[in-house]
Amino acid sequence: MGSFTHYGFLILTLLFSSCMVTYGGNFFQEFDFTWGGNRAKIFNGGQLLSLSLDKVSGSGFQSKKEHLFGRIDMQIKLVAGNSAGTVTTYYLSSQGPTHDEIDFEFLGNVTGEPYILHTNIYAQGKGNKEQQFYLWFDPTKNFHTYSIIWKPQHIIFLVDNTPIRVYKNAESVGVPFPKNQPMRIYSSLWNADDWATRGGLVKTDWAQAPFTAYYRNYMAQSFSPSQFSDQKWQNQELDSNGRRRLRWVQKNFMIYNYCTDIKRFPQGFPPECRRF
Repeated sequence: MGSFTHYGFLILTLLFSSCMVTYGGNFFQEFDFTWGGNRAKIFNGGQLLSLSLDKVSGSGFQSKKEHLFGRIDMQIKLVAGNSAGTVTTYYLSSQGPTHDEIDFEFLGNVTGEPYILHTNIYAQGKGNKEQQFYLWFDPTKNFHTYSIIWKPQHIIFLVDNTPIRVYKNAESVGVPFPKNQPMRIYSSLWNADDWATRGGLVKTDWAQAPFTAYYRNYMAQSFSPSQFSDQKWQNQELDSNGRRRLRWVQKNFMIYNYCTDIKRFPQGFPPECRRF
């Protein structure tokens, strides 16, 4: 795992680091708190941020800058212990009824049971493109890096630089793709015990509050205009090791894929599923 992941990191760094504008580092400079009052805090001179949830309210933040394509990285340490009923979100989004969105959501669980990582993509206000995963580590013990690579031809979700999902542009078969609306980075920690854990059967244990998630080492890299005229760059996805890692994750850790949900789509799967 270690050397393989490191090699993949080097390849992805080479693929996506050239000709970029990079932002990151200081939470004071890059983000604004959006709700929750003093439940959101910044420490260590802007290097560490925390969000907390209690029975009164959760909390959240958003980036000052908007991004149209790029790579976003954030290290997160999720709520430890009994996190059932809580949801920690980390996503890109525009605004309005026809908004675009690229989602990571972490669904809490009772002590000893795994988090569920929920991913989704919205284009022109429509989502319903869910894939869900277990993680191959305890995301509450240490910080782990969650990344989004957003290009005109595809979106890649990564965990510790291991790709877990590739969503390809399927506009050629009539499926909208997020490519025209700049998006901000958002994160929140909130109570969703009506659905988050076992479909709402397990409720939040407020005796465990406050629940707290931690963030560090944020980085955003925006692609340069010259790259968009490079067709080879636009279509560049994963190398052979990245594809192997993607298959490994999807075989061993994927627990839901809308593209295989026959009960949900008895009349046939969405066109992007049939194509890809």
